[in-house]
Amino acid sequence: MKIIPYSLLAVFLGFAVIARAEVKITIDHLDKEHATAGFKFPHVPAPRRGDAAAKAVFTLLDGQRDGGGGDLDKLHDGTLPNIDDEPAANFFFQAGTEGGRILVDLGSVIDIREVNTYSWHSGVRAPQVWRLYASDGKAPGFSAQPKRPADPATLGWRLVASVDTRPKEGPLGGQYGVSISDPGAARYLLFDVARTIDVGSFGQTFFSEIDVLDRAAPEVVETPPVQLTESVDIDGGASRFTVDTTETPDLTDWSHRELIPALQKWYPLIVKMLPSNGFTAPKTFSITFTDRCKGVAATMGNRIEGSPGWYREQLKGEAIGSLVHELVHVAQQYGHARQPGATHPPGWLVEGIPDYIRWYLYEPQSKGCEISPKRAATARYDASYRVSANFLNFVIGKYDKELIRELNAAMREGRYDAELWKKRTGHTVEELADEWKKALEAGPPP
Repeated sequence: MKIIPYSLLAVFLGFAVIARAEVKITIDHLDKEHATAGFKFPHVPAPRRGDAAAKAVFTLLDGQRDGGGGDLDKLHDGTLPNIDDEPAANFFFQAGTEGGRILVDLGSVIDIREVNTYSWHSGVRAPQVWRLYASDGKAPGFSAQPKRPADPATLGWRLVASVDTRPKEGPLGGQYGVSISDPGAARYLLFDVARTIDVGSFGQTFFSEIDVLDRAAPEVVETPPVQLTESVDIDGGASRFTVDTTETPDLTDWSHRELIPALQKWYPLIVKMLPSNGFTAPKTFSITFTDRCKGVAATMGNRIEGSPGWYREQLKGEAIGSLVHELVHVAQQYGHARQPGATHPPGWLVEGIPDYIRWYLYEPQSKGCEISPKRAATARYDASYRVSANFLNFVIGKYDKELIRELNAAMREGRYDAELWKKRTGHTVEELADEWKKALEAGPPP
């Protein structure tokens, strides 16, 4: 067994490796200051597209996927996260669990040259702790789905390597690359994944990609796309965000001159508007203009995606305002409301609050939420987006300047109840809606 030295960019004082004699294991760790979206390591090859894993079938044998992350496709789709805390761009197991097993079916037996794994996180979810088993599926007693607590080695599998990249000293965060060379011929691979810490709920590795290289496949020299990303600090480094225009180079100049200054100013303002006890808003987020986004824009955790075609048409119109709306979603973080016993935030408020902040605070001059007297009769306070924003503006103006702060805290903490409206204003939400509609019918004051 041969082990390549650990990366010099991080302090590494020990890791556990068990492997067959001919297997070579390479481990690199880039600390947070040196990690980049390109996953460029000193020794471990960069992730590839079109490797044998790209067409393989990945199956979750044991454990649960965390709903805040991506699905198993994230492990072999060739796409990578842009920042160190991008849950939707990684696969990871459910918080509070003991990890699980991932089966990879390559479709046929191949002579594997390398198995490479990649992970990235700012903290304890960065290191990798797993065992790799392999099988050609032909051994006596072979089981294609060896679930825990069964020992795969007794069911027609061979242990290829056991890897633990946790340094004995220094920060755990950063970017990790692991390369297993010459693991032998196999059709099936089995990753038995463990958590990275023994206490707390958040020890599940953020796995960004798994590559499997076929020795018989022709060597392809990949020309990676020119990465057009701009990373920007907010408030002297208190927060940081990245804008990726790799797929849309024509938007790069607009992003630099107009979009980024607006986001730098408004993200801290939005965070200040939406506090709650014990809550810290994400310190990092990303915006990517990509054809993957089929609507206008969408936010997944702290990751925003925008549709290139729509933004090209709206550079002088709604482009920046729509992303201010998405920034509110980054700050909302209503995931706690999914916990047992919590109340689910009403969808009309989840979208109404971002549109209130956008239309009444960021760009009030656009009057994008106005409702004419002719439409008053059909207006519904819970219609979401602009209509709900108009309703919120009415209640805030007449009854409660702190309403948004209180609604947000209640929804984030999973304690929202319609009684909140009566406690704050003296009226039920239905009574407030009736009063609002009468004001719409009367029209704006002369």
